[in-house]
Amino acid sequence: MCLPGTVEAVREQKPELTRRTVLAGGGAAALAALLPGEAAAHRRRPKRRGRVVDLTHTFTAGFPVYTGAAPTRRTINNYTPDGFYAQEWTFGEHSGTHMDAPGHFVVGARRTPDLTPRELILPVAVIDISGRAASDPDAVVTVDDLRRYERRHGRIPRKALVAMNSGWDAKLGTPAFTGGTIGNYHFPGFGEDAIDFMISRNRGSAIAVDTLSLDPGNSATFPVHNKWLADDKYGLENVANLGDLPPHGAVATVGVIPWEEGSGGPARVLATY
Repeated sequence: MCLPGTVEAVREQKPELTRRTVLAGGGAAALAALLPGEAAAHRRRPKRRGRVVDLTHTFTAGFPVYTGAAPTRRTINNYTPDGFYAQEWTFGEHSGTHMDAPGHFVVGARRTPDLTPRELILPVAVIDISGRAASDPDAVVTVDDLRRYERRHGRIPRKALVAMNSGWDAKLGTPAFTGGTIGNYHFPGFGEDAIDFMISRNRGSAIAVDTLSLDPGNSATFPVHNKWLADDKYGLENVANLGDLPPHGAVATVGVIPWEEGSGGPARVLATY
């Protein structure tokens, strides 16, 4: 209850209050009361993101694929005599920087058009194993790597893109990128134990690798694909430039086309921070 005349006195004093006097008195709450609209707008102002990193390799004819034929292209129209230029491409869904939708390995699981836009914009947690992978092409992301990351940077969000940076993207165009032939590949990936850890603790909703496969190249049973996709999550393969991202704080946008009945598909992946 206010004493008689209190409200009138406050109203008379209000115009004499300045931002400086309010802040000097430690009155952030008072400022919010006096200027509620402006204070709320300040709280809602989004953090400026100053950098965009393209996590996508240029889609080229001959880009290495895990299995099947590499992409090919031909010119079907040219400036002379047609007045415009156009190409025709032939490629499998899992070519270039691309997505593996849950239905890639799991019967009846969601396919590319079933993924919601909200699932395609997500914070990035970069797990750096490049030092170990430099001397071991069969290196994998381990539970220890994930625990170490969380000790340094906090818990991996439930809706995060957990990305393996092995430095392998720099090997594209050389034999070392595949490290052999199908059935005898050698390149890094996620370890099965790491996938079990993330699923059981509800960490991440997508994973990404800078190699040909979510599983390491020497895998013959694909447990990472089978377990991760079966949990209604998706993966990204042949991602580039993860070394240009901070360990946390970036947000990725996955620009995959909703291919009809798609098991995945080439994607433009951009990160901002």
